[in-house]
Amino acid sequence: MTVRSEVPGDVKADEEAVRLTTQPKPVGLPRKGDLFGPLRIGWRQLTSMRTALLLLFLLALASVPGGFLPQRRINPLRVNQYIAQHPTAGPLMDRLRLFDVFSSPWFSAIYLLLFVSLVGCLIPRSRLHLKALTSKPPKVPRSIAKLPVNDRWETTDGVDDVLQQASTALRGWRVVRREHEISAEKGYLRETGNLVFHLSLILLLVGIALGAFRGFKATVLVKEGKGFSNTIISFDDVQPGRRFSASSLVPFSVHLDAFRATYGPDGKALTFDAAVHWAPLGGAEKTDDIRVNHPLDVGGAKTYLIGHGYAPHIIVKDTTGAVIDDQLVACLPQNAQFLSTCVIKEANTTGTQFGFRGVFTPTTVTDSTGHVGSSYPGLRNPVLTVAAFVGDLGVDPGTPQSVYNLDTSAMTPVDGGQAHALLPGQVFHLPGGASLTYVDTKQWATFQVTQDPGKGLALVASIGMVGGLMLSLFIRRRRLWVRVRAGGTDGAPTTVEVGGLARTDPERYALEFAALVRQLRPKALSTVVEE
Repeated sequence: MTVRSEVPGDVKADEEAVRLTTQPKPVGLPRKGDLFGPLRIGWRQLTSMRTALLLLFLLALASVPGGFLPQRRINPLRVNQYIAQHPTAGPLMDRLRLFDVFSSPWFSAIYLLLFVSLVGCLIPRSRLHLKALTSKPPKVPRSIAKLPVNDRWETTDGVDDVLQQASTALRGWRVVRREHEISAEKGYLRETGNLVFHLSLILLLVGIALGAFRGFKATVLVKEGKGFSNTIISFDDVQPGRRFSASSLVPFSVHLDAFRATYGPDGKALTFDAAVHWAPLGGAEKTDDIRVNHPLDVGGAKTYLIGHGYAPHIIVKDTTGAVIDDQLVACLPQNAQFLSTCVIKEANTTGTQFGFRGVFTPTTVTDSTGHVGSSYPGLRNPVLTVAAFVGDLGVDPGTPQSVYNLDTSAMTPVDGGQAHALLPGQVFHLPGGASLTYVDTKQWATFQVTQDPGKGLALVASIGMVGGLMLSLFIRRRRLWVRVRAGGTDGAPTTVEVGGLARTDPERYALEFAALVRQLRPKALSTVVEE
C-alpha cells in the first residue's frame, strides 16, 4: 500500500473528486471593463470564512473593555465613581464609549459586519452542501495512484465478486457503483455540523439584537424597609430597547425586608443576600432571597442584585423641636472598605435651610492628622461624620438637582466647616436650636430588572453551537474509490485499485483505509508495487 502526504495537482476532470469542502470557488481577477468585478471580489472577501473568523475575533476583542470596566447600562453609579476617581482618563474613556461598549458605534459596526459576513458565507455554503447531500459521490479519479492513500493488487476473484466484497466492506458509507467502479463517501455530518455552528452563531446575534431592540433594563436603589414596583417611574435609571413598549412590562412589586452581607477576616466579600417579599399584580405575596446569580424571576422579568451600601438613619428637627425629616440616607461606597459619602438636604425648615455633607465609615479608624477612614467593610464601629451648611439650597426655583451633590455657593458653613463625628444615638446641634440625630444604620441594595425577549433564541443558538462544534470536530469527511479491471479471456488475474482521500486527520484515515483493504483482498495473489 502506498501512502502519500499530499494530493498533487491533477487534471480539471478530477478536481471535484478531491474537493471536500463547501467553500465556494475563488473569484478570479476582474476582466477589463467589468465595472462590477471589484464589487464581486470585495463581497467574496467579506463573505469568506476567514473574514468571518477575523470579525469574530475582533468582536471578542472589542468586548474586553466591557468585562473590565463598569458599564453604564449595568451600574451607572460605579461609572460615575470611576470617572470621578480618574478625572483625566475617565472623561476620555467616556467619549470613546468604553463605559457603553455594547451600544457604541464601533462595536455595532463590527457586530453588523460579522452578521453580514456570516449570512453571505452560509448561503452559498449551504447551497453547495445541500447539493452534495443530494448528489452521488464523484466518479473515480483517472489516477488513483496519486491519491494520498492507495493500494493495488491482483486476485483470482471475478469483477462482480470484488465489487460485491467492496460494497459489503463499505457498509455505512454512501456507495455508488458505476460499471466496474465504486465511489464511496462518509462524514457528511462534519460539514452539517460546521454549517449548524455558524447558523447558530447567526441566531445568537439575532437573539442579542432582539434583546437590544425589544428588551428592557432598569436599576433602582432600595433601602431596607422600602420597595418598588416594576413601572418606569419607580426606577432611577431606565434603558429600554429602541422598540420597547412600556405596556410589555411585567406587573409586580418587590419589598426589601433586609440585606445581609458577610466578609472574611481580610475584608473580602463572602456572601450577599437580599431578603424580599414580592407579589404579582393582584396576587398573593411571596418571600424570596435574591443573591448573586440567583435573580427573582417573575413572568420572564428577572430582578438581579447588583450592588449594596449603608444607609444611616437620621432624624432632623427644626428650631421648634419638631421633626421635619426622618429618613435613611443612602451613602455611596468609595472604596473596598466601604468608606461612603452622602448628602442631606433640608429645604422644608421654617426660615433657614440646611445642607449636610456626610462621610460614613462602618469600621472607623482615625489617623494622626484626625482624618477618618474605614479598615473593614463590616459594621463594627460605625461613625457618621457630617459638615453642616446654612443658607439657600437653590431648590426653590424648581431646578432639578442631584441627590448626591450639594451646591454650597449660596450657603455658609457651620462652625467654620468643621466636621462632627457622630456615633449611633448622638446629636449634632445646629444654630437656632435645630438638630440632626444619627439614630442607627440600615443598608440599601441596588436591583436591576431586565426583560430579554431574545434569551430563548440565544439558548437554542448556544445548544446548536455546541452540537455543531462537536459534529465538526469529531466526524471526519472522507472518500474512497475502487476500480476493478478484468483479467481477460486468457485466465489472467483481476486487477483491483483502491484509493482514498480525507479532509482532516490523514494518519487516522490511513489506518481505516488499511483495515478496509484487508477486507477487500482475502484472495489476493500478489501486490503490485508502484515505482
